[in-house]
Amino acid sequence: MSKKTAFIYPGQGAQKAGMGADFYENSASAREVFEEASEVLGLDMKALCFEENDKLDLTEYTQAAMVTTCLAMTRVLTEAGIQPDITAGLSLGEYAAIAAAGGMDDADAIRLVRKRGILMQDTVPTGEGAMCAVLAMDADKIEAVLEDIPDVGIANYNCPGQIVITGKKAAVETAAARLKEAGARRTMMLNVSGPFHSPLMLPAGEELARELEQIQIHPLRIPYVTNVTAQKVEDSAETKDLLVRQVSSPVRWMQCVETMIADGVEEFIEIGPGKTLAGFMKKIDPSRTVYNVSVWEDIEKLKGEERC
Repeated sequence: MSKKTAFIYPGQGAQKAGMGADFYENSASAREVFEEASEVLGLDMKALCFEENDKLDLTEYTQAAMVTTCLAMTRVLTEAGIQPDITAGLSLGEYAAIAAAGGMDDADAIRLVRKRGILMQDTVPTGEGAMCAVLAMDADKIEAVLEDIPDVGIANYNCPGQIVITGKKAAVETAAARLKEAGARRTMMLNVSGPFHSPLMLPAGEELARELEQIQIHPLRIPYVTNVTAQKVEDSAETKDLLVRQVSSPVRWMQCVETMIADGVEEFIEIGPGKTLAGFMKKIDPSRTVYNVSVWEDIEKLKGEERC
């Protein structure tokens, strides 16, 4: 009997020049995803993803580039006979997870994250918001310190010992100093263009809701786990509301993984550049197997694995 498998997708920060190029070269299906993305967005996705450039790290381009790459890799995986039982993605990765679960067409997922990236970049003027990673401090202790500081909250529950806070810049800086005093080993301001996953992003969610009205959501083939509640979604009618809320809600990644483990998932396949989620898994539950699919050779390795 095969093991219960989750496909998991990373978020912003994992992108790198050259991602997906070997998939494009080796697979007609992967080429189709990149070409379809170029067509629907009016962008040269090959140049954006494969060549060194200044755009790839800009939120308005990063999100579409990441989801395009992840979905191209997913096509190759599923054609190789490797199928998920459940999916999840961190922040923008949730769009790839929903498409992989059958909830929306690849082209619509790519179109939506392009719009989402623009909205998230433009909603709060540069310099007004900030994000900060807090290392080696329990989430409940962080929450207790933040209770007394307005305009700052938790953006990401990544894994034990790595929490990200978000909000107005002055409030985040105040919180970072207080968290150090309260025992955090390190606080690190992040090089991002906005206070993502904070209430300051509510207007972006409202605009995204209008975009979502144009998108057809399909019945799910398999469940996915949402960042908003860290619960399984089995009815795709919930998807639009959850995606609107996701922009301004904390990303409960650690809890998403715990939900999948409780659901019986034994192996996770991280699809996309880098090994960010595998790193988080070592802190969440090191007993779980995580395979990475970021280069073409990974597909061959995975096909050769004894996974039953």
